Amino acid sequence: MSKLETKTWQGVRAEVQRRIRSRAWKPGDAIPFEADLAREFGCARATVNRALRDLAEAGLLERKRRSGTRVALHPTGRAVLDIPLIRKEVEAAGQAYGYELLSKALDAAPPHVVAGMERSDAAHLVHVVALHRADERPHVLEDRWIDPASVPDAATADFSTKSPNEWLLENVPFTRSELAIRALPADPDTAGSLDVAEGTAILTLDRATWLEGRPVTFVRLLHGADHVIRSSVTA
Repeated sequence: MSKLETKTWQGVRAEVQRRIRSRAWKPGDAIPFEADLAREFGCARATVNRALRDLAEAGLLERKRRSGTRVALHPTGRAVLDIPLIRKEVEAAGQAYGYELLSKALDAAPPHVVAGMERSDAAHLVHVVALHRADERPHVLEDRWIDPASVPDAATADFSTKSPNEWLLENVPFTRSELAIRALPADPDTAGSLDVAEGTAILTLDRATWLEGRPVTFVRLLHGADHVIRSSVTA
């Protein structure tokens, strides 16, 4: 962000919020002093103070006299739907986790992916299809598209042993995410992978993420029977 954009308290707030959301500043981290931020952004200290007060009121920061300002460990007043690590989700349920890479290719994005990533064209993206198992039963079919313009390493990443779900969570931050939940009839390929009858209603999650306005990934997660989605709200 340029100094011109951070001359106002709204601009400073936007940049601080970006650093929090991208995990450049992680929960519990102490952030720089107001005077240091003012020098970095080229603005008055009062401008920084106004921005930090606003973020503290929104629950993203914790401000204490003499101990400075930290990123809130538990941001308040907002619903949180985590992006789960599927492996840990299975293991937390006391089940044995299994993973199989079904395919990886550079393909032209289909219309639902183009729309989901808010793209203007059907660019060639890294397309990965993988199956997650729980106690050797199909658990989640991961049908993922990754934009190599935003994530160059995805083109050469080895997804044969580590899922793109896990690889992205470890390596690529995001600043925005959108999620859609629906039931879709299983097509022949999905039915075969999840071991269900063709046409069976499948719990389906479509999720897209962006980093600073650039599309990162679009994934369609198709779930096996008895899957439960959990979310939490901190007050």
